[in-house]
Amino acid sequence: MTRRLAVLALVAFAVTASLVGALRSSAATRATTGVVVIETSLGYASAEAAGTGMVVSSSGIVLTNNHVIRGATTVKVVVPGSDRSYRATVLGYAIGADVAVLRLSGASGLATVSLGTSSGLRAGQAVSAVGNAGGAGRIVTSTGTITGLGRTITVRDDPGGTARLQGLIRINAELQPGDSGGPLLDSSGRVVGIDTAASTGYAFQSGSNDGYAIPIDRARAILGQIQASRSSASVHVGGTAFLGVLGTASSFSDVNGVVIQQVVSGAPAERAGLERGDMIVRVGGSAVTSTTAISKLLQRKKPGDTIALAWIDAVGNTRRASVKLASGPPQ
Repeated sequence: MTRRLAVLALVAFAVTASLVGALRSSAATRATTGVVVIETSLGYASAEAAGTGMVVSSSGIVLTNNHVIRGATTVKVVVPGSDRSYRATVLGYAIGADVAVLRLSGASGLATVSLGTSSGLRAGQAVSAVGNAGGAGRIVTSTGTITGLGRTITVRDDPGGTARLQGLIRINAELQPGDSGGPLLDSSGRVVGIDTAASTGYAFQSGSNDGYAIPIDRARAILGQIQASRSSASVHVGGTAFLGVLGTASSFSDVNGVVIQQVVSGAPAERAGLERGDMIVRVGGSAVTSTTAISKLLQRKKPGDTIALAWIDAVGNTRRASVKLASGPPQ
């Protein structure tokens, strides 16, 4: 009788262990469902970058961070563990909120994430951060808790731009480069935020227990605005107007402007006659003293729009031209 009980106990243990393993496997599968890898090429900077995205529509609408796709000349989205990859176009973005929306070309029947709500979140709540950790092309989950709400940080992207992000969720789940754009999940596997940074400063710090995420309610509002094609001062919808210059703030005598360091070959600026060393002083009738000012003015335009430029050439002559803007990488 004792031997029979021992055998039954071993059987029960084996069944329990198998059930626990199955539950863990199921939880891991739920955590990574709808999570994709984003690979970008930054053609004008001769660089590449990687991040994470969340599929929010089976037809191929993907939510991610703006800094993941900023400056990208091509965007590729890969479904991990499969042979499926898609070329993506940027439907729109909000620089100040660090949110971007992509559309995958030819996609259908994709698994999606389960969107929850960020209202009602509290410190101490268990969460999981999911993403393409290290840009290795595989999805990894890191667990932790919420350690703060309503936080403000400054982040830097691969092209060198910076953004000040407010109202963030602070977590102690470890984030790594490549996790940007991935989901922050509650204990039920619903998305409550978008992983965005792993430090309070400019760059990711691997091993940091000081991570941040964008509340999903804010991201969903931006998603809805972009899908409805409603541009605003904070949300850009559609293609990005492109002039084709890289510059730095400077001055000639008492005139302030942006001195051109590089003119992209074949871009509208080159066709208008701008050259390296020229100083742009006005764009669309507005004085400019920084590349950021130029970018903000261009964000109000669409590819194909015409904009007035004024610049000072290398010998000090003021020149003007009306320039038809091309389509370029997101800002």
